[in-house]
Amino acid sequence: MSPVSSEANSRGGRRHSRIDKHKSSHYYPGERRRRLQKSLLGVAMAQSQSTFYTNLSHSCIVNVPMLNSPDLRLRFLTPHDLDEVKLLCKDWFPIEYPDHWYTEITSNPKFYSVACVYHEQIVGLVVAQIKDYHRLPKEDTEILDRNFGQGTQIVYILSLGVREVYRKHGIASFMLENLLAHFTSMDHAEVRGVYLHVLTTNSQALSFYENRGFKPHRFLPYYYNIKGKRKDGFTYVLYINGGHPPWTAIDYLIQCCQMIVLLNPWKLTKNAIRKLNLAWYHLTPRLRQIAQNSTAVFS
Repeated sequence: MSPVSSEANSRGGRRHSRIDKHKSSHYYPGERRRRLQKSLLGVAMAQSQSTFYTNLSHSCIVNVPMLNSPDLRLRFLTPHDLDEVKLLCKDWFPIEYPDHWYTEITSNPKFYSVACVYHEQIVGLVVAQIKDYHRLPKEDTEILDRNFGQGTQIVYILSLGVREVYRKHGIASFMLENLLAHFTSMDHAEVRGVYLHVLTTNSQALSFYENRGFKPHRFLPYYYNIKGKRKDGFTYVLYINGGHPPWTAIDYLIQCCQMIVLLNPWKLTKNAIRKLNLAWYHLTPRLRQIAQNSTAVFS
Protein backbone atom coordinates (compact mmCIF):
# COMPACT_ATOMS: atom_id res chain seq x y z
CA MET A 1 0.00 0.00 0.00
CA SER A 2 1.47 3.36 -1.00
CA PRO A 3 1.93 6.19 1.42
CA VAL A 4 -0.59 8.19 -0.50
CA SER A 5 -3.19 5.55 -0.13
CA SER A 6 -2.39 5.09 3.52
CA GLU A 7 -2.60 8.83 4.08
CA ALA A 8 -5.83 8.87 2.18
CA ASN A 9 -7.13 6.03 4.30
CA SER A 10 -6.08 7.75 7.45
CA ARG A 11 -7.74 10.95 6.35
CA GLY A 12 -10.77 9.02 5.27
CA GLY A 13 -10.86 7.37 8.66
CA ARG A 14 -10.67 10.67 10.37
CA ARG A 15 -13.34 11.96 8.06
CA HIS A 16 -15.60 9.03 8.76
CA SER A 17 -15.11 9.43 12.45
CA ARG A 18 -16.25 13.02 12.22
CA ILE A 19 -19.26 12.05 10.15
CA ASP A 20 -20.18 9.31 12.63
CA LYS A 21 -20.13 11.81 15.44
CA HIS A 22 -22.35 14.11 13.45
CA LYS A 23 -24.65 11.24 12.61
CA SER A 24 -24.89 10.16 16.23
CA SER A 25 -26.31 13.53 17.17
CA HIS A 26 -28.42 13.91 14.09
CA TYR A 27 -29.91 10.51 13.56
CA TYR A 28 -31.29 10.08 17.14
CA PRO A 29 -33.85 12.94 17.41
CA GLY A 30 -36.02 11.11 19.97
CA GLU A 31 -33.50 11.52 22.74
CA ARG A 32 -33.09 15.25 22.06
CA ARG A 33 -36.86 15.63 22.00
CA ARG A 34 -37.20 13.88 25.33
CA ARG A 35 -34.49 16.08 26.86
CA LEU A 36 -36.15 19.20 25.50
CA GLN A 37 -39.54 18.11 26.81
CA LYS A 38 -38.08 17.45 30.26
CA SER A 39 -36.48 20.87 30.41
CA LEU A 40 -39.66 22.60 29.21
CA LEU A 41 -41.71 20.57 31.71
CA GLY A 42 -39.40 21.61 34.51
CA VAL A 43 -39.70 25.28 33.58
CA ALA A 44 -43.49 25.00 33.32
CA MET A 45 -43.72 23.30 36.73
CA ALA A 46 -41.50 25.95 38.31
CA GLN A 47 -43.62 28.72 36.83
CA SER A 48 -46.90 27.10 37.87
CA GLN A 49 -45.56 26.50 41.38
CA SER A 50 -44.44 30.12 41.64
CA THR A 51 -47.83 31.30 40.35
CA PHE A 52 -49.61 29.02 42.85
CA TYR A 53 -47.71 30.37 45.85
CA THR A 54 -48.13 33.94 44.62
CA ASN A 55 -51.89 33.49 44.26
CA LEU A 56 -52.00 31.74 47.61
CA SER A 57 -50.22 34.61 49.32
CA HIS A 58 -52.52 37.14 47.66
CA SER A 59 -55.62 35.17 48.63
CA CYS A 60 -54.39 34.89 52.22
CA ILE A 61 -53.88 38.64 52.39
CA VAL A 62 -57.37 39.35 51.04
CA ASN A 63 -59.12 36.79 53.24
CA VAL A 64 -57.59 37.90 56.54
CA PRO A 65 -60.47 39.39 58.62
CA MET A 66 -60.07 43.11 59.02
CA LEU A 67 -60.96 42.92 62.71
CA ASN A 68 -57.87 40.76 63.30
CA SER A 69 -55.53 43.33 61.81
CA PRO A 70 -53.13 44.95 64.30
CA ASP A 71 -53.62 48.23 62.40
CA LEU A 72 -57.28 48.43 63.51
CA ARG A 73 -57.90 50.06 66.88
CA LEU A 74 -60.37 52.17 68.85
CA ARG A 75 -59.66 55.56 70.37
CA PHE A 76 -61.57 58.57 71.66
CA LEU A 77 -62.14 61.55 69.41
CA THR A 78 -60.04 64.66 69.93
CA PRO A 79 -60.45 68.27 68.76
CA HIS A 80 -57.94 67.49 65.98
CA ASP A 81 -60.55 65.17 64.45
CA LEU A 82 -63.20 67.86 64.09
CA ASP A 83 -62.80 68.56 60.35
CA GLU A 84 -62.58 64.88 59.41
CA VAL A 85 -65.60 63.99 61.56
CA LYS A 86 -67.60 66.80 60.00
CA LEU A 87 -66.87 65.53 56.48
CA LEU A 88 -67.75 61.95 57.42
CA CYS A 89 -71.06 62.87 59.07
CA LYS A 90 -72.08 65.02 56.11
CA ASP A 91 -71.35 62.07 53.83
CA TRP A 92 -73.14 59.47 55.98
CA PHE A 93 -76.21 61.18 57.43
CA PRO A 94 -78.95 63.25 55.79
CA ILE A 95 -79.29 65.39 58.91
CA GLU A 96 -77.31 68.64 59.06
CA TYR A 97 -75.71 69.10 62.47
CA PRO A 98 -74.69 72.56 63.69
CA ASP A 99 -70.98 73.36 64.06
CA HIS A 100 -71.14 73.51 67.86
CA TRP A 101 -72.33 69.88 67.86
CA TYR A 102 -69.08 68.74 66.26
CA THR A 103 -67.14 70.81 68.77
CA GLU A 104 -69.02 69.17 71.64
CA ILE A 105 -68.59 65.56 70.54
CA THR A 106 -64.86 65.97 69.90
CA SER A 107 -63.99 67.80 73.12
CA ASN A 108 -66.68 67.36 75.80
CA PRO A 109 -66.07 64.28 78.00
CA LYS A 110 -69.79 63.84 78.67
CA PHE A 111 -70.03 62.22 75.24
CA TYR A 112 -68.91 58.68 74.52
CA SER A 113 -67.20 59.57 71.21
CA VAL A 114 -65.09 56.69 69.88
CA ALA A 115 -63.40 56.39 66.49
CA CYS A 116 -62.37 53.17 64.78
CA VAL A 117 -58.98 53.84 63.16
CA TYR A 118 -57.33 51.76 60.43
CA HIS A 119 -53.83 52.73 59.30
CA GLU A 120 -54.29 55.99 61.23
CA GLN A 121 -57.42 56.84 59.22
CA ILE A 122 -60.88 57.11 60.80
CA VAL A 123 -63.01 54.42 59.15
CA GLY A 124 -65.93 54.50 61.60
CA LEU A 125 -67.22 56.31 64.67
CA VAL A 126 -69.92 56.06 67.30
CA VAL A 127 -71.21 58.91 69.46
CA ALA A 128 -73.42 58.34 72.52
CA GLN A 129 -74.44 60.21 75.63
CA ILE A 130 -75.58 59.20 79.12
CA LYS A 131 -78.86 60.87 80.06
CA ASP A 132 -80.90 61.12 83.24
CA TYR A 133 -84.00 59.07 82.58
CA HIS A 134 -86.31 61.46 84.42
CA ARG A 135 -85.20 64.36 82.20
CA LEU A 136 -85.80 62.79 78.81
CA PRO A 137 -87.93 64.45 76.12
CA LYS A 138 -91.63 63.65 76.13
CA GLU A 139 -91.42 61.13 73.28
CA ASP A 140 -88.84 59.08 75.23
CA THR A 141 -90.32 59.16 78.73
CA GLU A 142 -91.99 55.73 78.52
CA ILE A 143 -88.92 53.73 77.54
CA LEU A 144 -88.36 52.48 81.11
CA ASP A 145 -90.79 51.51 83.83
CA ARG A 146 -91.79 54.40 86.11
CA ASN A 147 -90.75 52.43 89.18
CA PHE A 148 -87.09 53.09 88.45
CA GLY A 149 -86.13 55.77 90.92
CA GLN A 150 -83.91 58.82 90.91
CA GLY A 151 -80.44 58.30 89.51
CA THR A 152 -81.59 55.92 86.77
CA GLN A 153 -79.67 56.56 83.56
CA ILE A 154 -80.07 55.63 79.92
CA VAL A 155 -77.67 55.84 76.95
CA TYR A 156 -78.69 57.61 73.76
CA ILE A 157 -76.78 56.75 70.55
CA LEU A 158 -76.54 59.91 68.50
CA SER A 159 -74.51 58.58 65.54
CA LEU A 160 -72.94 55.38 64.30
CA GLY A 161 -71.37 55.12 60.86
CA VAL A 162 -68.66 53.45 58.77
CA ARG A 163 -66.92 54.50 55.57
CA GLU A 164 -68.56 52.83 52.59
CA VAL A 165 -65.42 51.02 51.40
CA TYR A 166 -64.98 49.45 54.86
CA ARG A 167 -68.55 48.28 55.38
CA LYS A 168 -69.45 44.58 55.63
CA HIS A 169 -66.26 43.95 57.64
CA GLY A 170 -67.89 43.91 61.09
CA ILE A 171 -66.64 47.36 62.11
CA ALA A 172 -70.08 48.69 63.11
CA SER A 173 -70.72 45.58 65.20
CA PHE A 174 -67.27 45.91 66.73
CA MET A 175 -67.95 49.49 67.85
CA LEU A 176 -71.45 48.68 69.14
CA GLU A 177 -70.19 45.68 71.13
CA ASN A 178 -67.53 47.81 72.78
CA LEU A 179 -70.12 50.46 73.65
CA LEU A 180 -72.39 47.86 75.26
CA ALA A 181 -69.46 46.28 77.13
CA HIS A 182 -68.55 49.71 78.48
CA PHE A 183 -72.06 50.50 79.75
CA THR A 184 -72.74 47.04 81.20
CA SER A 185 -69.69 47.22 83.46
CA MET A 186 -69.95 47.75 87.22
CA ASP A 187 -69.13 51.44 86.79
CA HIS A 188 -72.43 51.98 84.97
CA ALA A 189 -74.83 49.79 86.95
CA GLU A 190 -77.46 52.58 86.92
CA VAL A 191 -77.68 52.53 83.11
CA ARG A 192 -80.83 50.56 82.32
CA GLY A 193 -81.05 50.81 78.56
CA VAL A 194 -79.60 51.99 75.24
CA TYR A 195 -81.86 53.67 72.72
CA LEU A 196 -81.71 55.57 69.43
CA HIS A 197 -83.85 57.14 66.74
CA VAL A 198 -83.75 55.94 63.13
CA LEU A 199 -85.54 56.82 59.90
CA THR A 200 -88.31 54.43 58.95
CA THR A 201 -86.84 54.29 55.42
CA ASN A 202 -83.36 53.26 56.60
CA SER A 203 -83.88 49.53 56.15
CA GLN A 204 -80.19 48.64 56.58
CA ALA A 205 -79.99 50.36 59.96
CA LEU A 206 -83.27 48.78 61.09
CA SER A 207 -82.02 45.32 60.18
CA PHE A 208 -78.64 45.98 61.82
CA TYR A 209 -80.13 46.96 65.19
CA GLU A 210 -82.84 44.30 65.18
CA ASN A 211 -80.23 41.59 64.59
CA ARG A 212 -78.37 42.81 67.67
CA GLY A 213 -81.27 42.67 70.11
CA PHE A 214 -82.80 46.15 69.77
CA LYS A 215 -86.59 46.28 69.83
CA PRO A 216 -88.89 48.89 68.25
CA HIS A 217 -90.47 50.97 70.98
CA ARG A 218 -92.41 53.78 69.35
CA PHE A 219 -93.35 55.17 65.97
CA LEU A 220 -92.48 58.87 65.65
CA PRO A 221 -94.47 60.58 62.88
CA TYR A 222 -92.80 63.60 61.28
CA TYR A 223 -89.92 63.35 63.74
CA TYR A 224 -87.11 64.37 61.36
CA ASN A 225 -86.72 67.57 59.39
CA ILE A 226 -84.53 66.75 56.39
CA LYS A 227 -83.99 69.50 53.82
CA GLY A 228 -87.29 71.11 54.71
CA LYS A 229 -89.29 67.84 54.57
CA ARG A 230 -90.73 65.99 57.54
CA LYS A 231 -89.77 62.31 57.82
CA ASP A 232 -91.06 59.56 60.12
CA GLY A 233 -88.85 57.74 62.58
CA PHE A 234 -88.69 54.85 65.04
CA THR A 235 -87.36 54.59 68.58
CA TYR A 236 -85.34 51.41 69.13
CA VAL A 237 -84.33 50.20 72.60
CA LEU A 238 -82.01 47.57 74.08
CA TYR A 239 -82.52 46.95 77.81
CA ILE A 240 -79.42 46.27 79.92
CA ASN A 241 -78.54 45.93 83.61
CA GLY A 242 -82.04 44.78 84.58
CA GLY A 243 -83.93 47.51 82.75
CA HIS A 244 -87.38 46.81 81.32
CA PRO A 245 -90.28 48.75 79.77
CA PRO A 246 -93.44 49.77 81.67
CA TRP A 247 -95.45 46.72 82.65
CA THR A 248 -99.02 46.12 81.56
CA ALA A 249 -101.60 43.87 83.22
CA ILE A 250 -100.48 41.03 80.95
CA ASP A 251 -96.86 41.52 82.06
CA TYR A 252 -97.88 41.31 85.72
CA LEU A 253 -99.88 38.13 85.01
CA ILE A 254 -96.89 36.57 83.24
CA GLN A 255 -94.63 37.52 86.13
CA CYS A 256 -97.00 35.90 88.65
CA CYS A 257 -97.10 32.71 86.60
CA GLN A 258 -93.34 32.64 86.47
CA MET A 259 -93.13 33.07 90.24
CA ILE A 260 -95.61 30.23 90.76
CA VAL A 261 -93.55 27.98 88.53
CA LEU A 262 -90.36 28.90 90.39
CA LEU A 263 -91.98 28.31 93.80
CA ASN A 264 -93.26 24.89 92.67
CA PRO A 265 -96.62 24.66 94.56
CA TRP A 266 -96.68 20.86 94.48
CA LYS A 267 -93.34 20.78 96.29
CA LEU A 268 -94.61 23.31 98.84
CA THR A 269 -97.77 21.26 99.47
CA LYS A 270 -95.74 18.09 99.83
CA ASN A 271 -93.43 19.73 102.38
CA ALA A 272 -96.42 21.07 104.35
CA ILE A 273 -98.02 17.60 104.53
CA ARG A 274 -94.73 16.08 105.66
CA LYS A 275 -94.37 18.66 108.45
CA LEU A 276 -97.97 18.06 109.58
CA ASN A 277 -97.31 14.31 109.79
CA LEU A 278 -94.17 14.90 111.87
CA ALA A 279 -96.10 17.20 114.20
CA TRP A 280 -98.87 14.61 114.63
CA TYR A 281 -96.28 11.89 115.28
CA HIS A 282 -94.74 13.92 118.10
CA LEU A 283 -98.12 14.95 119.56
CA THR A 284 -99.62 11.44 119.62
CA PRO A 285 -97.81 10.21 122.84
CA ARG A 286 -98.78 13.40 124.66
CA LEU A 287 -102.41 13.06 123.64
CA ARG A 288 -102.46 9.42 124.80
CA GLN A 289 -101.03 10.43 128.18
CA ILE A 290 -103.66 13.12 128.59
CA ALA A 291 -106.40 10.63 127.68
CA GLN A 292 -105.12 8.09 130.23
CA ASN A 293 -104.94 10.70 132.98
CA SER A 294 -108.47 11.83 132.24
CA THR A 295 -109.73 8.24 132.40
CA ALA A 296 -108.03 7.70 135.76
CA VAL A 297 -109.61 10.84 137.21
CA PHE A 298 -113.16 9.95 136.16
CA SER A 299 -112.87 6.28 137.11
